[in-house]
Amino acid sequence: MLETINRPSGGGLPMPQSNADAALRELTRTELAPLTARIDREGHYAEEFLREAGALGAFSRHLPSQRPDGQMDLPGAIQAMEIISAECMTTGFSAWCQNACAWYVENSDSDTLKREVLPRLARGEALGGTGLSNPMKWLAGIEDLKLVGERVQGGYVVSGALPWVSNLGPDHYFGAIFRVQGAVERPLMALIHCADPGFRLTTCPTFTALEGSRTYGCHFDRVFVQDAHVLADPLPEYIQRIRPGFVLLQMGMGLGLIDGCIDVMRKSNETLSHVNCYLDDQVGEMEELLADARQACYHLAAEPMDSSDDFFADVLQLRLTGSELALKASQSAMLHAGARGYLASAPAQRKLRESYFVAIVTPAIKHLRKELARLHSH
Repeated sequence: MLETINRPSGGGLPMPQSNADAALRELTRTELAPLTARIDREGHYAEEFLREAGALGAFSRHLPSQRPDGQMDLPGAIQAMEIISAECMTTGFSAWCQNACAWYVENSDSDTLKREVLPRLARGEALGGTGLSNPMKWLAGIEDLKLVGERVQGGYVVSGALPWVSNLGPDHYFGAIFRVQGAVERPLMALIHCADPGFRLTTCPTFTALEGSRTYGCHFDRVFVQDAHVLADPLPEYIQRIRPGFVLLQMGMGLGLIDGCIDVMRKSNETLSHVNCYLDDQVGEMEELLADARQACYHLAAEPMDSSDDFFADVLQLRLTGSELALKASQSAMLHAGARGYLASAPAQRKLRESYFVAIVTPAIKHLRKELARLHSH
Protein backbone atom coordinates (compact mmCIF):
# COMPACT_ATOMS: atom_id res chain seq x y z
CA MET A 1 0.00 0.00 0.00
CA LEU A 2 2.83 2.40 0.77
CA GLU A 3 4.25 1.65 -2.64
CA THR A 4 1.24 3.40 -4.19
CA ILE A 5 2.60 6.70 -2.88
CA ASN A 6 4.51 7.73 -5.98
CA ARG A 7 6.71 10.41 -4.46
CA PRO A 8 10.44 9.81 -3.89
CA SER A 9 11.80 8.27 -0.71
CA GLY A 10 12.18 10.49 2.33
CA GLY A 11 15.40 8.76 3.40
CA GLY A 12 17.85 10.91 5.31
CA LEU A 13 15.29 13.15 7.01
CA PRO A 14 16.48 13.83 10.57
CA MET A 15 14.41 12.83 13.57
CA PRO A 16 13.37 16.33 14.67
CA GLN A 17 13.37 17.98 18.08
CA SER A 18 15.33 15.30 19.96
CA ASN A 19 15.79 17.32 23.17
CA ALA A 20 12.18 18.45 23.15
CA ASP A 21 11.09 14.87 22.48
CA ALA A 22 13.01 13.65 25.52
CA ALA A 23 11.24 16.18 27.74
CA LEU A 24 7.85 15.29 26.26
CA ARG A 25 8.50 11.57 26.70
CA GLU A 26 9.33 12.13 30.35
CA LEU A 27 6.20 14.25 30.86
CA THR A 28 4.14 11.53 29.16
CA ARG A 29 5.69 8.83 31.36
CA THR A 30 5.25 10.68 34.64
CA GLU A 31 2.06 12.69 34.13
CA LEU A 32 -0.01 10.98 31.43
CA ALA A 33 0.69 7.26 31.85
CA PRO A 34 -0.75 7.13 35.41
CA LEU A 35 -3.99 8.64 34.06
CA THR A 36 -4.43 6.53 30.92
CA ALA A 37 -6.82 3.94 32.39
CA ARG A 38 -8.89 6.66 34.03
CA ILE A 39 -9.01 8.63 30.76
CA ASP A 40 -10.24 5.55 28.89
CA ARG A 41 -12.67 4.15 31.46
CA GLU A 42 -13.94 7.29 33.20
CA GLY A 43 -13.65 9.88 30.44
CA HIS A 44 -11.13 11.98 32.33
CA TYR A 45 -9.82 14.93 30.26
CA ALA A 46 -6.06 15.39 30.63
CA GLU A 47 -6.22 19.17 30.58
CA GLU A 48 -3.25 19.79 32.84
CA PHE A 49 -1.08 17.45 30.78
CA LEU A 50 -2.07 19.24 27.57
CA ARG A 51 -1.17 22.60 29.06
CA GLU A 52 2.18 21.27 30.28
CA ALA A 53 2.88 19.72 26.87
CA GLY A 54 2.14 23.11 25.31
CA ALA A 55 4.58 24.77 27.68
CA LEU A 56 7.22 22.32 26.40
CA GLY A 57 6.55 23.43 22.82
CA ALA A 58 4.59 20.40 21.63
CA PHE A 59 1.99 22.61 19.91
CA SER A 60 4.26 25.23 18.31
CA ARG A 61 6.59 23.11 16.18
CA HIS A 62 4.51 23.57 13.00
CA LEU A 63 3.92 27.31 13.54
CA PRO A 64 6.69 29.43 11.98
CA SER A 65 5.37 32.64 13.53
CA GLN A 66 5.65 31.15 17.03
CA ARG A 67 9.19 29.78 16.70
CA PRO A 68 12.41 31.74 17.29
CA ASP A 69 13.88 30.39 14.04
CA GLY A 70 10.76 31.16 11.99
CA GLN A 71 10.83 27.65 10.50
CA MET A 72 7.99 25.16 10.03
CA ASP A 73 8.60 21.70 11.49
CA LEU A 74 5.49 19.71 10.69
CA PRO A 75 7.34 16.38 11.07
CA GLY A 76 8.27 17.48 14.59
CA ALA A 77 4.63 18.28 15.41
CA ILE A 78 3.61 14.84 14.16
CA GLN A 79 6.32 13.20 16.22
CA ALA A 80 5.14 14.97 19.38
CA MET A 81 1.67 13.52 18.84
CA GLU A 82 3.20 10.08 18.27
CA ILE A 83 4.81 10.22 21.69
CA ILE A 84 1.51 11.11 23.34
CA SER A 85 -0.62 8.71 21.26
CA ALA A 86 1.65 5.72 21.89
CA GLU A 87 0.63 6.00 25.54
CA CYS A 88 -2.94 7.39 25.23
CA MET A 89 -4.51 8.04 21.86
CA THR A 90 -7.42 9.90 23.44
CA THR A 91 -4.99 12.55 24.57
CA GLY A 92 -3.12 12.27 21.28
CA PHE A 93 -6.39 13.09 19.53
CA SER A 94 -6.85 16.13 21.78
CA ALA A 95 -3.30 17.16 20.88
CA TRP A 96 -4.20 16.88 17.19
CA CYS A 97 -7.27 19.08 17.76
CA GLN A 98 -5.04 21.65 19.44
CA ASN A 99 -2.49 21.56 16.62
CA ALA A 100 -5.18 21.83 13.96
CA CYS A 101 -6.82 24.81 15.66
CA ALA A 102 -3.47 26.63 15.80
CA TRP A 103 -2.77 25.64 12.17
CA TYR A 104 -5.98 27.39 11.10
CA VAL A 105 -4.99 30.65 12.79
CA GLU A 106 -1.37 30.49 11.60
CA ASN A 107 -2.54 30.28 7.99
CA SER A 108 -5.43 32.74 8.31
CA ASP A 109 -5.86 36.35 7.22
CA SER A 110 -6.70 37.57 10.73
CA ASP A 111 -3.97 39.70 12.28
CA THR A 112 -6.14 40.02 15.40
CA LEU A 113 -6.28 36.26 15.99
CA LYS A 114 -2.59 35.87 15.19
CA ARG A 115 -1.78 38.52 17.76
CA GLU A 116 -4.29 37.73 20.52
CA VAL A 117 -5.04 33.99 20.29
CA LEU A 118 -2.31 32.15 18.39
CA PRO A 119 0.53 32.62 20.94
CA ARG A 120 -1.73 31.25 23.67
CA LEU A 121 -2.74 28.24 21.56
CA ALA A 122 0.90 27.56 20.73
CA ARG A 123 1.88 27.57 24.43
CA GLY A 124 -1.12 25.53 25.59
CA GLU A 125 -2.44 28.46 27.64
CA ALA A 126 -5.58 28.37 25.49
CA LEU A 127 -6.97 25.07 24.21
CA GLY A 128 -9.01 24.42 21.11
CA GLY A 129 -10.57 22.04 18.66
CA THR A 130 -11.69 21.71 15.09
CA GLY A 131 -15.23 21.76 13.80
CA LEU A 132 -14.30 20.67 10.29
CA SER A 133 -15.76 17.16 10.24
CA ASN A 134 -19.01 18.38 8.71
CA PRO A 135 -17.35 20.81 6.25
CA MET A 136 -14.88 18.17 5.04
CA LYS A 137 -17.79 15.86 4.32
CA TRP A 138 -19.57 18.77 2.62
CA LEU A 139 -16.54 19.41 0.42
CA ALA A 140 -16.56 15.72 -0.54
CA GLY A 141 -20.28 15.79 -1.38
CA ILE A 142 -21.20 13.53 1.56
CA GLU A 143 -23.43 15.91 3.55
CA ASP A 144 -24.67 19.53 3.66
CA LEU A 145 -23.17 22.31 5.75
CA LYS A 146 -24.91 22.45 9.11
CA LEU A 147 -24.17 26.08 10.05
CA VAL A 148 -25.73 29.13 8.41
CA GLY A 149 -24.57 32.74 8.77
CA GLU A 150 -26.17 36.09 8.08
CA ARG A 151 -24.21 39.26 7.37
CA VAL A 152 -24.72 42.02 9.97
CA GLN A 153 -22.80 45.15 10.83
CA GLY A 154 -19.29 44.24 11.96
CA GLY A 155 -19.58 40.51 11.35
CA TYR A 156 -22.04 37.62 11.06
CA VAL A 157 -24.66 35.89 13.16
CA VAL A 158 -24.49 32.11 12.95
CA SER A 159 -27.12 29.47 13.72
CA GLY A 160 -27.23 25.68 13.49
CA ALA A 161 -25.66 22.71 15.24
CA LEU A 162 -22.67 20.43 14.90
CA PRO A 163 -23.20 16.94 16.37
CA TRP A 164 -19.72 16.62 17.87
CA VAL A 165 -16.60 18.71 18.20
CA SER A 166 -13.69 17.59 20.40
CA ASN A 167 -11.19 19.15 22.80
CA LEU A 168 -13.69 21.74 23.97
CA GLY A 169 -14.63 23.42 27.24
CA PRO A 170 -16.14 26.70 28.47
CA ASP A 171 -12.98 28.66 27.61
CA HIS A 172 -11.87 26.75 24.48
CA TYR A 173 -11.75 27.81 20.82
CA PHE A 174 -12.52 25.95 17.60
CA GLY A 175 -12.63 26.58 13.88
CA ALA A 176 -15.97 26.32 12.07
CA ILE A 177 -17.27 26.84 8.54
CA PHE A 178 -20.71 28.29 7.83
CA ARG A 179 -22.70 29.23 4.74
CA VAL A 180 -23.45 32.94 4.40
CA GLN A 181 -26.94 33.54 3.11
CA GLY A 182 -27.55 36.15 0.44
CA ALA A 183 -28.09 36.68 -3.27
CA VAL A 184 -24.92 34.68 -3.83
CA GLU A 185 -24.28 32.21 -1.01
CA ARG A 186 -20.69 31.57 -0.01
CA PRO A 187 -18.92 29.62 2.74
CA LEU A 188 -16.42 31.18 5.12
CA MET A 189 -14.47 30.03 8.15
CA ALA A 190 -14.14 31.65 11.56
CA LEU A 191 -12.76 30.98 15.02
CA ILE A 192 -15.46 30.43 17.63
CA HIS A 193 -15.05 30.80 21.39
CA CYS A 194 -17.20 28.58 23.58
CA ALA A 195 -18.11 31.53 25.81
CA ASP A 196 -19.65 33.49 22.92
CA PRO A 197 -23.27 34.57 23.67
CA GLY A 198 -25.79 32.26 22.03
CA PHE A 199 -23.38 29.33 21.94
CA ARG A 200 -23.79 26.24 24.11
CA LEU A 201 -22.21 22.83 24.50
CA THR A 202 -24.35 19.71 24.96
CA THR A 203 -23.27 16.30 26.22
CA CYS A 204 -22.92 13.57 23.60
CA PRO A 205 -24.00 9.95 24.03
CA THR A 206 -21.30 7.75 25.56
CA PHE A 207 -18.69 6.56 23.08
CA THR A 208 -16.90 3.22 23.17
CA ALA A 209 -13.52 5.00 23.24
CA LEU A 210 -12.09 8.54 23.21
CA GLU A 211 -14.48 9.60 25.99
CA GLY A 212 -11.72 11.70 27.55
CA SER A 213 -11.48 13.95 24.50
CA ARG A 214 -14.12 16.46 25.70
CA THR A 215 -16.39 15.90 22.71
CA TYR A 216 -19.61 17.91 22.70
CA GLY A 217 -22.51 18.87 20.51
CA CYS A 218 -22.23 22.54 19.51
CA HIS A 219 -25.37 24.65 19.23
CA PHE A 220 -25.40 28.13 17.66
CA ASP A 221 -28.36 30.43 18.34
CA ARG A 222 -27.50 33.63 16.45
CA VAL A 223 -23.91 33.63 17.67
CA PHE A 224 -22.16 36.85 16.67
CA VAL A 225 -18.83 36.34 14.89
CA GLN A 226 -16.91 39.57 14.45
CA ASP A 227 -15.04 40.27 11.23
CA ALA A 228 -11.71 40.13 13.07
CA HIS A 229 -12.38 36.46 13.94
CA VAL A 230 -12.92 35.36 10.34
CA LEU A 231 -10.16 32.94 9.36
CA ALA A 232 -10.81 32.85 5.64
CA ASP A 233 -13.07 34.68 3.18
CA PRO A 234 -13.04 33.59 0.40
CA LEU A 235 -12.67 30.01 1.55
CA PRO A 236 -11.57 27.73 -1.35
CA GLU A 237 -7.92 28.82 -1.65
CA TYR A 238 -7.50 28.73 2.13
CA ILE A 239 -8.88 25.19 2.40
CA GLN A 240 -6.62 24.03 -0.41
CA ARG A 241 -3.68 25.56 1.47
CA ILE A 242 -4.37 24.08 4.92
CA ARG A 243 -5.73 20.66 3.94
CA PRO A 244 -2.41 18.77 3.56
CA GLY A 245 -1.21 19.85 7.00
CA PHE A 246 -4.62 19.14 8.53
CA VAL A 247 -4.55 15.54 7.30
CA LEU A 248 -0.83 14.91 7.81
CA LEU A 249 -1.07 15.99 11.44
CA GLN A 250 -3.58 13.18 11.99
CA MET A 251 -0.81 10.71 11.22
CA GLY A 252 0.61 11.46 14.66
CA MET A 253 -2.32 9.59 16.16
CA GLY A 254 -2.00 6.56 13.89
CA LEU A 255 1.78 6.24 14.00
CA GLY A 256 1.80 6.60 17.77
CA LEU A 257 -0.93 4.02 18.20
CA ILE A 258 0.95 1.55 16.00
CA ASP A 259 4.08 2.15 18.06
CA GLY A 260 2.10 1.44 21.23
CA CYS A 261 0.66 -1.75 19.72
CA ILE A 262 4.14 -3.00 18.88
CA ASP A 263 5.12 -2.38 22.50
CA VAL A 264 2.17 -4.54 23.64
CA MET A 265 3.29 -7.29 21.26
CA ARG A 266 6.86 -7.07 22.51
CA LYS A 267 5.82 -7.29 26.16
CA SER A 268 3.47 -10.20 25.44
CA ASN A 269 6.36 -12.07 23.85
CA GLU A 270 8.29 -11.98 27.11
CA THR A 271 6.12 -14.89 28.26
CA LEU A 272 4.23 -16.03 25.15
CA SER A 273 6.81 -15.95 22.33
CA HIS A 274 6.77 -19.75 22.09
CA VAL A 275 3.16 -19.64 20.88
CA ASN A 276 2.96 -16.07 19.49
CA CYS A 277 5.47 -17.12 16.83
CA TYR A 278 2.57 -18.87 15.06
CA LEU A 279 0.67 -15.59 14.55
CA ASP A 280 0.69 -13.92 11.14
CA ASP A 281 2.14 -10.53 12.13
CA GLN A 282 5.37 -10.48 14.11
CA VAL A 283 7.09 -7.60 15.91
CA GLY A 284 9.83 -7.27 13.29
CA GLU A 285 7.32 -7.09 10.44
CA MET A 286 5.25 -4.44 12.18
CA GLU A 287 8.36 -2.42 13.00
CA GLU A 288 9.32 -2.39 9.32
CA LEU A 289 5.84 -1.28 8.28
CA LEU A 290 5.89 1.47 10.90
CA ALA A 291 9.33 2.65 9.78
CA ASP A 292 8.16 2.83 6.16
CA ALA A 293 5.03 4.77 7.12
CA ARG A 294 7.03 7.19 9.24
CA GLN A 295 9.52 7.81 6.45
CA ALA A 296 6.75 8.50 3.94
CA CYS A 297 4.92 10.73 6.43
CA TYR A 298 7.93 12.83 7.41
CA HIS A 299 8.83 13.23 3.74
CA LEU A 300 5.41 14.56 2.78
CA ALA A 301 5.25 16.71 5.92
CA ALA A 302 8.49 18.44 4.90
CA GLU A 303 6.54 20.30 2.16
CA PRO A 304 2.99 20.73 3.55
CA MET A 305 2.22 23.94 1.65
CA ASP A 306 2.06 22.15 -1.71
CA SER A 307 -1.58 22.79 -2.59
CA SER A 308 -1.69 20.68 -5.76
CA ASP A 309 -4.20 17.86 -6.16
CA ASP A 310 -1.38 15.42 -6.93
CA PHE A 311 0.32 16.14 -3.62
CA PHE A 312 -2.98 15.94 -1.72
CA ALA A 313 -3.70 12.57 -3.33
CA ASP A 314 -0.39 11.32 -1.92
CA VAL A 315 -1.34 12.71 1.51
CA LEU A 316 -4.73 10.97 1.40
CA GLN A 317 -3.15 7.69 0.28
CA LEU A 318 -0.73 7.86 3.21
CA ARG A 319 -3.58 8.65 5.61
CA LEU A 320 -5.52 5.64 4.26
CA THR A 321 -2.49 3.42 4.70
CA GLY A 322 -2.12 4.73 8.26
CA SER A 323 -5.70 3.74 9.08
CA GLU A 324 -5.31 0.28 7.62
CA LEU A 325 -2.00 -0.25 9.41
CA ALA A 326 -3.48 0.91 12.73
CA LEU A 327 -6.23 -1.70 12.42
CA LYS A 328 -3.68 -4.37 11.54
CA ALA A 329 -1.39 -3.44 14.44
CA SER A 330 -4.14 -3.33 17.05
CA GLN A 331 -5.50 -6.73 16.01
CA SER A 332 -1.98 -8.13 16.18
CA ALA A 333 -1.51 -6.65 19.65
CA MET A 334 -4.77 -8.19 20.83
CA LEU A 335 -3.90 -11.62 19.46
CA HIS A 336 -0.42 -11.48 20.94
CA ALA A 337 -1.81 -10.55 24.36
CA GLY A 338 -4.41 -13.31 24.25
CA ALA A 339 -6.87 -13.60 27.14
CA ARG A 340 -4.88 -11.06 29.15
CA GLY A 341 -5.64 -8.50 26.49
CA TYR A 342 -9.36 -9.05 27.04
CA LEU A 343 -9.27 -7.65 30.57
CA ALA A 344 -11.05 -4.32 31.00
CA SER A 345 -7.80 -2.74 32.17
CA ALA A 346 -5.64 -4.19 29.38
CA PRO A 347 -3.85 -1.85 26.95
CA ALA A 348 -4.47 -4.28 24.06
CA GLN A 349 -8.27 -4.00 24.01
CA ARG A 350 -8.06 -0.22 24.53
CA LYS A 351 -5.76 0.14 21.56
CA LEU A 352 -8.10 -2.03 19.49
CA ARG A 353 -10.96 0.39 20.19
CA GLU A 354 -8.71 3.38 19.56
CA SER A 355 -7.61 2.00 16.20
CA TYR A 356 -11.19 2.01 14.96
CA PHE A 357 -11.31 5.71 15.76
CA VAL A 358 -8.27 6.27 13.53
CA ALA A 359 -10.21 4.52 10.78
CA ILE A 360 -13.51 6.41 11.20
CA VAL A 361 -12.52 9.93 12.30
CA THR A 362 -12.92 12.39 9.42
CA PRO A 363 -11.59 11.64 6.89
CA ALA A 364 -12.70 8.05 7.45
CA ILE A 365 -11.52 5.15 5.28
CA LYS A 366 -14.62 5.36 3.08
CA HIS A 367 -14.23 9.15 2.78
CA LEU A 368 -10.55 8.76 1.84
CA ARG A 369 -11.32 6.19 -0.83
CA LYS A 370 -14.09 8.38 -2.26
CA GLU A 371 -11.76 11.39 -2.49
CA LEU A 372 -8.93 9.34 -3.97
CA ALA A 373 -11.29 7.98 -6.62
CA ARG A 374 -12.32 11.55 -7.49
CA LEU A 375 -8.74 12.85 -7.65
CA HIS A 376 -7.52 9.93 -9.73
CA SER A 377 -10.40 10.32 -12.19
CA HIS A 378 -9.17 13.76 -13.30
